[in-house]
Amino acid sequence: MTDFTGKSVLLTGAAGGIGQAMAEAFAQSGARVALVDRADCTERAKRLVGQGHTSWQCDLSDPAAISATIPKIGKALGIDILINNAGLGVVAPAEEQTVDLWDITHAINLRAPWLVARAALPYLKSSGAGRIVNMASQAALVAIPEHAAYGASKAGLIALTKVLAVEWAQYGITVNAISPTVVETPMALVGWSGEKGEQAKRDIPVGRFARPSEISAAAMYLCSGQAGIINGENLVADGGYTIR
Repeated sequence: MTDFTGKSVLLTGAAGGIGQAMAEAFAQSGARVALVDRADCTERAKRLVGQGHTSWQCDLSDPAAISATIPKIGKALGIDILINNAGLGVVAPAEEQTVDLWDITHAINLRAPWLVARAALPYLKSSGAGRIVNMASQAALVAIPEHAAYGASKAGLIALTKVLAVEWAQYGITVNAISPTVVETPMALVGWSGEKGEQAKRDIPVGRFARPSEISAAAMYLCSGQAGIINGENLVADGGYTIR
């Protein structure tokens, strides 16, 4: 299940905590990883195990940048697996949410995965067994205060996942989503620090947040040959938070 030798993985949001864990996991499993982020990931690509890893800077809020960058990756490496991991998590009460914040949240969390997937489609088709994993959230499934824009964008991403799963299965491509609880990354732990974070952990039946390695393991399973029958699903990795 963890042998990805010869596979090419396009990973967005590669500079973040979850992205780093995924890049390392796929590289250690033999894949070539194209790290895509607004930040420069060149040094991170060089530190990955194995050869052929590359870094690509791309502003995912810019449709023209996506249209220019993704085909370059496809021509250079091919694309067998696409992980739409990049996301924006700025939150605010609904009545204080600005139009600009709403729009950029949806541009990064919902529009960009669609545009990246569309641009990657010719290469995923050529793969013969393409895999797409979209990073959604528990906030798409239950109401969390101050998450109006974020939750709506991630709920839309789950809907997009299902539509693409139906439309693209004919090409041998599966499309699935993962909805984590809070993941222990530096950025997330700033937003969920102190009593707010401790209360959030108490609300999760397993009593803790998710680890980046657990989310990368879920992504690797969905991208493996053993998961070929799983299509259009949302794997909820939330320690039981949403089952209450």
